[in-house]
Amino acid sequence: MQGNQAIAEGAFYAGARFYAGYPITPSSEIAEECSRRMPQLGGVFMQMEDEIASMGAVIGASLAGAKSFTATSGPGFSLMQENLGLAVMGEVPCVVVNVQRSGPSTGLATKPGQSDVMQIRWGRHGDQSVIALCPATVSECFSLTVQAFNFAERFRVPVVLAPDEVVGHLRENVTVPEPGDLAVIDRKKPAGVPEDYKPFAADADGVAPLAAFGSPYVFHVSSSMHGPEGYSNNNPANATWRVTQLHRKIEMHRDEIVLTRTFDVQDADILLIAFGATTRASRAAALELRKKGIRAGVLQLITLWPFADKEVARLGQKARTVVVTEMNYSGQVAGEVRKALGSGADLRQVNSFNGQIITPQDILKVIG
Repeated sequence: MQGNQAIAEGAFYAGARFYAGYPITPSSEIAEECSRRMPQLGGVFMQMEDEIASMGAVIGASLAGAKSFTATSGPGFSLMQENLGLAVMGEVPCVVVNVQRSGPSTGLATKPGQSDVMQIRWGRHGDQSVIALCPATVSECFSLTVQAFNFAERFRVPVVLAPDEVVGHLRENVTVPEPGDLAVIDRKKPAGVPEDYKPFAADADGVAPLAAFGSPYVFHVSSSMHGPEGYSNNNPANATWRVTQLHRKIEMHRDEIVLTRTFDVQDADILLIAFGATTRASRAAALELRKKGIRAGVLQLITLWPFADKEVARLGQKARTVVVTEMNYSGQVAGEVRKALGSGADLRQVNSFNGQIITPQDILKVIG
């Protein structure tokens, strides 16, 4: 199947039963699949008037108890930022798929890009944090979509799945797991007396139980600074607690959330760091180097945010040279790698920002 189809199938497997979105290249196949399959599964598909409304509908459906998601690309993802910030502040579990394309603005609408990495992390104003995952294969499109919903439900946080156009439109054989083969996590629900329910009073794991609108647990969600009860509270001590809590629940579980994959890194003098479609080119380049007697390996970043700084430092400090491959101009991931390794590292970049993929030959030229 196609990567975008695998994302839709992964969402269905995870229990998603609400989709709201607006068609946009190169993600429209996800909406197409949902328009056909959601009603068959007893779910709801809604084509909205724009991406602002799409994100609002996803938040509303999630608060009503449904696992919900949307899919878009760069311009649409830009429009979603304000409501995505509301989802962060309200701790609303949901998944946003951003199939990255070349920009800026409309840009090269049908061509790949990986230039939304910083927007995914910092697109909303204020101190906030999200989880972002990036598949490199069609199989990972499926499994990481399930993982995205599991993270969203477990930690009450929006999760961004960020394939690039190449992976979204790639076709590969996929073995779809049987029900139960992959873990599917549902949100934690309150068990106490409804009158005592505080929707933002976190348990020891950093996450508060979440009731559904329409249940006996009546609660309030506000985009303003609020206390454990959900009502506005501008007290400085409360603001400190609230912002800290939004970060703490992710920081507490950082090592479970940060996912990477390695290829031949145990003795690597040259470490290639890649994500998404650039992983394939990096693996091919590393294999070519090994044929020449040069010890090269690949670190694939599966979780983009929180950043895998500890994993990068552990492997990068053993290597003589680190090469970061990414389809953007400035080296958005390379900058994070530099922070992890320090200014003295031999860090090289391979960048493409003209809508063309990075090839193994491009990488080999930089290594020399």
